[in-house]
Amino acid sequence: MFAALGRLASRRPWYVIAAWVVFAGLVIALAPKLEATTDQSEFLPRHYESIKAAELQAEAFPDTNSSVGGIIVFDREDDESLTPEDVAAANAAMTEVQGELGATFDGVQALDPQQPEALVAPSEDGKIAFSIVALADDVTGYEPSAFDDVVDLRDDLEKATDGTDLRYGVTGPVAQGYDSQEASGDALAIVGAATILLIVVLLALIFRSVIITLMPIVIVGLVSSVANGLIAWANDVFDLKASSDVEVILLVVLYGIGTDYILFFLFRYRERLRDGEATRDAVAHALARAGEAIASAGGAVIVSFMALVLSSLGIFKSIGPALAIAVAVTLLASLTLVPAVVTLLGKALFWPSKKYLVEPSSARFTALGRALGKRPAAFAIGSGGVLAALAVMAFTFTPTFDLGDSGVPADAESTVATDKFTESVSAGASDPGYIMLTSRDGEEISQGDATAFAETIDGTDGVSSAQLGASSEDGSTWAVTVLLDEDPASDAAIADVRGPVRDAAHDAAPDGTQALVGGTTSIFVDFQAAMNRDYKVVFPVAAIVIMLILALLLRSLVAPLYLMASVGLGFGATLGATALVFQHLKGDEGLIFLLPIYIYLFVVALGTDYNILMIARLREEAREGKSSRAAASQALRHAGPTIAAAGVILAGTFASLMLGGNSLLVSMGFAISFGIFVAAFVMAMFFTPAITALMGRAAWWPGHGDETAAEREERVGPA
Repeated sequence: MFAALGRLASRRPWYVIAAWVVFAGLVIALAPKLEATTDQSEFLPRHYESIKAAELQAEAFPDTNSSVGGIIVFDREDDESLTPEDVAAANAAMTEVQGELGATFDGVQALDPQQPEALVAPSEDGKIAFSIVALADDVTGYEPSAFDDVVDLRDDLEKATDGTDLRYGVTGPVAQGYDSQEASGDALAIVGAATILLIVVLLALIFRSVIITLMPIVIVGLVSSVANGLIAWANDVFDLKASSDVEVILLVVLYGIGTDYILFFLFRYRERLRDGEATRDAVAHALARAGEAIASAGGAVIVSFMALVLSSLGIFKSIGPALAIAVAVTLLASLTLVPAVVTLLGKALFWPSKKYLVEPSSARFTALGRALGKRPAAFAIGSGGVLAALAVMAFTFTPTFDLGDSGVPADAESTVATDKFTESVSAGASDPGYIMLTSRDGEEISQGDATAFAETIDGTDGVSSAQLGASSEDGSTWAVTVLLDEDPASDAAIADVRGPVRDAAHDAAPDGTQALVGGTTSIFVDFQAAMNRDYKVVFPVAAIVIMLILALLLRSLVAPLYLMASVGLGFGATLGATALVFQHLKGDEGLIFLLPIYIYLFVVALGTDYNILMIARLREEAREGKSSRAAASQALRHAGPTIAAAGVILAGTFASLMLGGNSLLVSMGFAISFGIFVAAFVMAMFFTPAITALMGRAAWWPGHGDETAAEREERVGPA
């Protein structure tokens, strides 16, 4: 198959390139725009309590939206306490902007029934004054028009406070969603620039070629446009939700993996040229040899990402297929477009380098290969010991579920305003929760029973206050507004809702009724439950499918076992190192709970790429008649430079995520780049060849992956 692809690309390069240009043009012209959402509730299935509460609220109170749309916080520029004149100026500013709130917001809530004209209220400590703006009916707060209204509100407040000593800040769910989106856009630009610069510099150092330096930028840029279009189509067809970070992650994955696969091919192509082959023959032979390893590596990545469709969280159900589509397009381009372009360029590919036909001594890799061949046990114990030691630290990993803190930079306007509000007023008031008390049989619930229920909730641990709201038209449902003691997005608030608040609500519900706890904190509680379930389903499925791919590639049942064991060690070492750096050295209380599944998928999938490349080369050397130790030595000598170059580039591209500005991207960037570095320079370069050398022919049982052509002829007869 790969030999046929090689012949097609080398003999009909213009047809291949023309097909890609037409395909890309159609996708770019016809595909819808890839839209992202920051509404976390959209990622949860309907059977979770928080989603049931939201649906019941919409059904029972269709004409009422009590959700907080925005909180405007005023304080003095000199950080002193507010004067009565300052409070009056803040009230005048809110009066001025009240009529220009846009369709997203439903007016300023009256904070004092005795003074409805007072649109702001000072805090007890006198440091701030604040206004609360309700969300309009039938508005989720996460539409592009809502974000436009946030921008307009901030502009209007800038004008209204001009000439005063006041500072303003707009926060609340809509403003936080907007700031998160802006941070993701900034992250995309920063990460994109850093990724491209890194690839250009490293490729220039490796090949000394202008064209090779630019090739991944051009080809992956084309692939990225095609992939984004196909992903947008898939999202529309299957109603998938794309998170606001998906474009940043896609960018890194496409450039990182795309450059890696191009390197896998180019190193083999250059090797064939150095053996004296002509351009077309070298392209065909390079793809015939490297194609299986590239396809198997890409297949492992694709099935790992597709395993996420088994997740109960929409955030992973959407990003899994998105990444799988991106890798599939990249893989197809690597096996068709790249060889065709290389064929057309011929010797000009390496311009201006004049030494591309001169094989370097590779003294370091030759020496390492020789040492590994002589002492594989020492290399296996040493590399495995390093991984095991770091993996022990994984048991200290502490998850945090504060998605708000992880997604918005600390200096964003909404973050600063929230901090001021929670410090001076109430943590829970920044995003009130609610409980829906509803009849199971549709019967009316008496006001006395509803009042008693609210009073019970009011005295519950973790609750600052609980107030009975309105009832539905038929009296079968009552709403209770709940303010928590802690910041609604904090781990402490999540623990309170998961434990005492939900327990009290369920126990206090009168006979014949049920209580459903809703709001942002309740959504985070259900996120935790969904993630715990996903760990038990997604991880094993991805591991089993990757093992099947390895078994098919290597025709062995033994090698896949220790290859996956090494990748498992790499996962543990990566999580352990991340916990060590961020929790124990940096002093963070915990790491975002999404991190382990991202590490698992990227380190397992991408780390398997390097293992596949190394063991495929090792098998090739064994088929030439070398002993297991000599084959391991030669595999490290020849495949080592490729893996080192690819590992540095891929680790570097993921490290660029650390420039993204929020704690999720920083911790993810460190973890994945470290994991890829470990996969390339510890697992694939030392642990895998050392174990294979020690296993000998048993590594290929029950197949005959390492037998020479003569041995095969002796076993099965002449072809």
